[in-house]
Amino acid sequence: MAQTTQPAAEIGVIGGSGFYSFLDDIEEVLPDTPYGPPSDPIAIGGIAGRRVAFVPRHGRDHRYPPHKIPYRANLWALRALGVRQVLAPSAVGSLTPDHGIGTLAVPDQLVDRTHGRAQTFYDEGAAIHLSFADPYCPAGRRTALATAGEAGWPPVDGGTLVVIEGPRFSTRAESQWYAAQGWTLVGMTGHPEAVLARELALCYTPLCLVTDLDAGIEEGEGVTMEEVFRVFAQNIDRLRPLVADVIKSLPEDRTCPCPHSLDGMKLPIPLP
Repeated sequence: MAQTTQPAAEIGVIGGSGFYSFLDDIEEVLPDTPYGPPSDPIAIGGIAGRRVAFVPRHGRDHRYPPHKIPYRANLWALRALGVRQVLAPSAVGSLTPDHGIGTLAVPDQLVDRTHGRAQTFYDEGAAIHLSFADPYCPAGRRTALATAGEAGWPPVDGGTLVVIEGPRFSTRAESQWYAAQGWTLVGMTGHPEAVLARELALCYTPLCLVTDLDAGIEEGEGVTMEEVFRVFAQNIDRLRPLVADVIKSLPEDRTCPCPHSLDGMKLPIPLP
């Protein structure tokens, strides 16, 4: 990894602004990247001896809608700061009555239903084809599942997160179609975050908080932004310490496949 004059961090968190307060001795940096600036200055601080970099996914003032988030800049900046493991808490909708509001889920699969988003760093080089059969870090998932269980918030192990373009919510027909495929969660930001992390040989682990039942699951007016924000705010004081506990428990040595995702490939660009 190239040397950087920025304060180093080993773990990254991409989430909402409610996570600022879980870090100690915060410094803010704004790394320059080939893809422009990240969503906002990155807060770097400590938790239990681990150095953590926090990126507010939508910006502190929530100015970036899901399809306009500078995903490439965010992930590139984290790697440039030394981050090699990423936790990604987010609000999602449920596509099954089994996952009610307030459910914590750690999915193991992803379906991309976005369009128009830049989702690769490798715009050149025909031989860059990464394995993405299992999109999330197995070690990160194990740690998140075990930590949540010990914290008294038994999580759903596995399931498929379908990522839609947004910023609108699904129609009833779309929601019913997603559910008919056996997909269990729906969100707007999990892609291209996960694949960009893989392209940088980072570990990426989602932590999905169910804030609503998607449009096709129940009768009524459907999902509203106010509902999503309200439920997330009600759970942030529970989610924040859980993320901190997961950080403490993440392995210091990466023995998962993620560090080797680029092995044997001649990359068209140098990585930070």
